[in-house]
Amino acid sequence: MNPLRTLILAAAGNGTIRRVIATAPVSRDVVRRFVAGETTEEAVAVTRRLVDSGLTVTLDYLGEDTTDAALAEATVQAYLDLLGRLGAEGLADRAEVSVKLSAVGQLLDEAMALDNASRICRAAEAVGTTVTLDMEDHTTTDSTLRILAELRVSWPWVGAVLQSYLHRTLDDAVRLSGEGSRVRLCKGAYKEPDTVAYGETAEVDRSYVRCVNALLAGEGYPKFATHDPRLVRIIAERADHHGRKPGEFEFQMLFGIRPEEQLRLAQQGHTVRVYVPYGGQWYGYLMRRMAERPANAMFFLRALMSKK
Repeated sequence: MNPLRTLILAAAGNGTIRRVIATAPVSRDVVRRFVAGETTEEAVAVTRRLVDSGLTVTLDYLGEDTTDAALAEATVQAYLDLLGRLGAEGLADRAEVSVKLSAVGQLLDEAMALDNASRICRAAEAVGTTVTLDMEDHTTTDSTLRILAELRVSWPWVGAVLQSYLHRTLDDAVRLSGEGSRVRLCKGAYKEPDTVAYGETAEVDRSYVRCVNALLAGEGYPKFATHDPRLVRIIAERADHHGRKPGEFEFQMLFGIRPEEQLRLAQQGHTVRVYVPYGGQWYGYLMRRMAERPANAMFFLRALMSKK
């Protein structure tokens, strides 16, 4: 594993570092590059701007690893409010939501998480949009896929996320590539043991390409989350090989990362979905984004040390 990535992931769990970064005067301005804000109003405003530029959006209300039922309920209410606003603003056909099951009670009780996710799916259906279940660390993978299967009984459009750094993912990709399935493929951003995950970047990339082929060969709708220019080119080539036209798959990128590339791909006719996080619990999210791409970390550190 890249030493800088290891260091950043360690910092994600360090309370002292968290306090220093969270209270540094420049931090909020820097975070705004990657996080849409803390309120529903700010998230909807950013969504409107992105949609008006020709992009689509998936919104994530930040929070995870909730071990308090009241906090899980607060997260559900935040999503219900957001979905209502997307519907009222006429954005629901271009913006969906992404949900971390650990934020809605998965660590407390799987049945609670299923019930809470169902409430969010019902609200999404009411305004004409969709939900994707984010994938978290490997200890929750089986639980997340069980909940996914239950949700798809009522809402077959519920999206899944697979992480190419896990050894198991190719088999999961084949299994989830059937008709009507929506699957986002990403590399993965959690610190995982070598027993379950590839540790070298080249191995993760090779796994990613194998999964790209499996998803494109299937009958579902694949969503490829990557900022890697080489992988973007490979995805386009493999899509052509499999007879997939623009609109039959999509690229996904994070808010604030390679915005020019997002617009370039959209202008070529591709569907490009921007992953837009918002809310006050931004620290863990930001650290994982830094770990995924060390250039992001250098940007953040330069800004943090700047007096401007």
